[in-house]
Amino acid sequence: MIILGIETSCDETAAAVVADGRRILSNVVASQVDLHARYGGVFPELASRAHIEAIVPVIREAMAQARVAWEDLTALAVTVGPGLVGSLLVGVNVAKGLALGRGLPLVPVNHLEAHLYANWLESTDEGAAPPDLSFPLLVLIVSGGHTELVLMRGHGDYLYLGGTLDDAAGEAFDKVGRLLGLPYPGGPSIERAAQSGNPAHFRLPRAWLEGTYDFSFSGLKTAVARLVQGQEIPPRFIPDLAAAFQEAVVDVLVTKTVAAARDYGATAILLSGGVSANRALRAAMRERSGVPVYYPPPILCTDNAAMVAACGYFRYQAGARAGWDLDVSPDLRLI
Repeated sequence: MIILGIETSCDETAAAVVADGRRILSNVVASQVDLHARYGGVFPELASRAHIEAIVPVIREAMAQARVAWEDLTALAVTVGPGLVGSLLVGVNVAKGLALGRGLPLVPVNHLEAHLYANWLESTDEGAAPPDLSFPLLVLIVSGGHTELVLMRGHGDYLYLGGTLDDAAGEAFDKVGRLLGLPYPGGPSIERAAQSGNPAHFRLPRAWLEGTYDFSFSGLKTAVARLVQGQEIPPRFIPDLAAAFQEAVVDVLVTKTVAAARDYGATAILLSGGVSANRALRAAMRERSGVPVYYPPPILCTDNAAMVAACGYFRYQAGARAGWDLDVSPDLRLI
């Protein structure tokens, strides 16, 4: 079963071809990072225009790299939400046109669920999940727009445990990166700066929200802002502040995830989303989890279409099909 996946939920124009939900035949991503760097974040109107320019060449390249013809495809999967409405519309409308013109079933995919299924794609990287995962699995989805804990009881069977009440972890990384004068995107920049920093130099708060699996990072972000704005931070202390911030975020993410895995008897923990590429998070989670911890290679942590195609494979098997009235859902939830 060969699925073409299309992803345009934010600022990555992506297309990929995946066989049987696991084997990547191609995975093409056109990044807009340089376009949005001057704004310190994604500028929605520019993002949608860039998608329009890139989407057809990206799909053609994905099909060429996979060495498949349109008649080889079983179905076409496309992200319908959550995300930026203008960006989503580009991918969905192109997907509908292709599916109609080529006579292919159209499978709608939830972007959050797609991130989860990045763990099902074949990889030889350290941390890659085996093909015989057994349920229940505890999933931490952690990205620029989302921080959620979900119990996966089976394919398509989810129990929402908790999520961020304000800033997502990746959003907090970006905002703190700007405060520290680091390049966009903030996550990788803070991780690089933190490698030479001493986290004990600054004491930063943690929001534990006792009795819940919810997260809050706005107070931590505000604490950094007050430090930066209230005193002149010498450049030599920027790595220390970056390290202290990263340690605080990782501490909360790991503590809550490990507790949820224990409380719900999870057989393993799956990390997904852009922030799951953070090496400090991966190391701390493996050290403290008590159960196996799996995560995709970095290229599959950030937005890509291989994860959309993988998710589309399982949704197709479950009978998911969309009509030509398919519309985007910018605020779509996993559960």
